[in-house]
Amino acid sequence: MDADLGNYRKSYEKGELLLNSVPENPIELFRDWFIEVDTHFNVGETNAMTISTVGLDSYPKSRVVLLKKYTHEGFIFYTNYNSEKGKAIADNPNVCLSFFWHAAERQVIIKGKAEKISENLSDGYFESRPRGSQLGAIVSNQSEVVANRQELEGKLQDLEAEFEGKDIERPKNWGGFIIKPVELEFWQGRPNRLHDRIRYQLQEDYNWKIERLAP
Repeated sequence: MDADLGNYRKSYEKGELLLNSVPENPIELFRDWFIEVDTHFNVGETNAMTISTVGLDSYPKSRVVLLKKYTHEGFIFYTNYNSEKGKAIADNPNVCLSFFWHAAERQVIIKGKAEKISENLSDGYFESRPRGSQLGAIVSNQSEVVANRQELEGKLQDLEAEFEGKDIERPKNWGGFIIKPVELEFWQGRPNRLHDRIRYQLQEDYNWKIERLAP
């Protein structure tokens, strides 16, 4: 079945990104964009991001996860360490994150290295999760084959009974990763496909090299 999408067209006219107006630190620009998009544009989950890894089968794979925190050091999300993405990161920590905020006509692409965060930080976030999400992290052997949904729901019911009235400890195979960036690219849609692209690259002295890229 063929589908010709050649007539899908849009003119991007909601903003500009000029080299002489960006901060020296890309995390500051990310913060400003994130707050602006979250406040003024109806995009749903502003913190939804795509993470791309290189799997054990040597194929790249991308999937959407939720950013839970960003700091001057990097970007934090949580997952099952034994999942497909967790195993891929353990084998090759070089990953790529991307945010696409279509309502603002903006995209951010981040290359970096993934590291596990400290156990106490993972503990703290796990304790803040709704009880159902805590139990779900225990129930799901993420990325493994299951016979049917009823199998998962049955395990959840068993755990609900087992932990009734009890605190739920974080599974040791579940926790956070921080992506420490080495490159960030900010994309702002512009008319006539002459989009603004500003790239930050981390240098050996830990300063950032800032350049404009052709669209």
